[in-house]
Amino acid sequence: MIHLNSIHKQYGSQILFRDASLQILPQTRTGLVGPNGAGKTSVFRLITGEEHADKGEVSCSKKTVIGYFSQDVGEMSGCTVLEEVMSAAGEVVEMARQMREMEALMSEPMDDDALADLLEKYGTITEIFEHRGGYDLDSRAKAVLSGLGFADEDFTLPVETYSGGWKMRIALAKILTINPDVLLLDEPTNHLDIESILWLEEWLISDYKGALLMTCHDRDFMNRIVSRIIEIANGQATTYNGDYDFYLREREIRRDQLFASFRRQQEMLAKEEDFIARFAARVSHAAQVQSRIKKLEKIERIVLPPEQKVMKFDFPVPPRSGDDVLHLRNLSKEWETQNGDIKPVFSGLSGTIRRLEKIALVGINGAGKSTLLKVITGQTEPTDGDVAIGAGVTTGYFSQHSMDILHPSHTVFEAVQEVLPLENIGTIRNLCAAFLFQGDDVDKRIENLSGGEKSRVVLAKLLARPLNFLVLDEPTNHLDILSREVLLEALQKFEGTVLMVSHDRHFLRSLVNRVFEIDHGEMRTFEGDYDYYLRQVTDH
Repeated sequence: MIHLNSIHKQYGSQILFRDASLQILPQTRTGLVGPNGAGKTSVFRLITGEEHADKGEVSCSKKTVIGYFSQDVGEMSGCTVLEEVMSAAGEVVEMARQMREMEALMSEPMDDDALADLLEKYGTITEIFEHRGGYDLDSRAKAVLSGLGFADEDFTLPVETYSGGWKMRIALAKILTINPDVLLLDEPTNHLDIESILWLEEWLISDYKGALLMTCHDRDFMNRIVSRIIEIANGQATTYNGDYDFYLREREIRRDQLFASFRRQQEMLAKEEDFIARFAARVSHAAQVQSRIKKLEKIERIVLPPEQKVMKFDFPVPPRSGDDVLHLRNLSKEWETQNGDIKPVFSGLSGTIRRLEKIALVGINGAGKSTLLKVITGQTEPTDGDVAIGAGVTTGYFSQHSMDILHPSHTVFEAVQEVLPLENIGTIRNLCAAFLFQGDDVDKRIENLSGGEKSRVVLAKLLARPLNFLVLDEPTNHLDILSREVLLEALQKFEGTVLMVSHDRHFLRSLVNRVFEIDHGEMRTFEGDYDYYLRQVTDH
């Protein structure tokens, strides 16, 4: 279907691909993985023709319809949500117009040859129209929007009224609605809540029949969807026939085998080179020496891949708080809308958070999870009730908003130094290095950082302070899978209390021991881990 053969691609001195090959076959579900900057996005752009290889060939049938969802959604304005989604199927809409014209012509008198010609064209276009889902385009667009969290009344609202995260959902809806032969998804779950992620999973498994190639930082999502992994690393594309967990196991086996082969080769080379050095001056051994020199020249040397850099940190041992970290007493919150209307978010919330608990706060999109975290951390006042903080509690708050309040003109070093004003340069540099800001990277300005890099700066600032209560709102959103695993391990060992919102089910399953659910403005408490919570809500 799509073949990339012997691809070479270079940017300046950086070589992305060196004789790399991969293929996307019909109906395959493939995960694209690799370290940041290895070239995953370039693979998508090579397939779509946005970029071209320096050498090698990208082959794809002209009839193949490709849908590409990227993190760069572009401008959206001047139409409703539904119109924006339908606009992606412009070719299908044009086909419908042509079909209507042909149907009108058929009712007019014409000779047999002209009619036969028209019927043939009509048959061809209707076949393509049906294949592209033209007959149910409107209903499909609405179903996709509903699945991604839009209510019926949202369909007619202007796209300008939506935030960047919701525009990402609109962009994703456009790609899914056209139902392409090949679906390229670059981080499709980044701005989705759990309900939308579950819907997208089901859609890809049950409704989508084409080929899929995707990057994703959600481990559970990858494992459910893909049966094949292509790893982009060190200029090469390596295929693994299995899900993400299989890939991790198989990669370690292959890596161990490579290291063993490397050691054996090094031992052999050392012996040969030692023989050559010892007998090079002896005439009696000249033929043997020359033979071994030629042998060494022909040997293809095994090269070990560089170690992938990952964050390395543990939260410091925090000061001990009281046994009761937080009491919520009859807590209520209302927002005033732009029209002056009062919108209730939640009411009558009561509960206690105890020391060392790791709690997940869950609920559908718009239930009020982020609002509750803002009330707990003092970012906004409750409308009624109160939050009582326990003795000796020091709170750290991570949110998407905290990424926005980083000063754009500050460097990474200056951002971290803000919370460590009395520490020496070496200590601050070491902390920055733990979050992959090494050497000149500490002088990068915040305004030039990616979402993932900003997340790491905020985490570094949290780590710098002796906190015993962490309130985390989607801390994994812009982190890759390896960085998520490092954060997960650090939180598992953290000797304090955690309250968090996350749509990463693997993260929640591996960490939390208690669940708070906000549902229709009320809060229910589940005294068990995340799997226990899922069983309870599924059974009821």
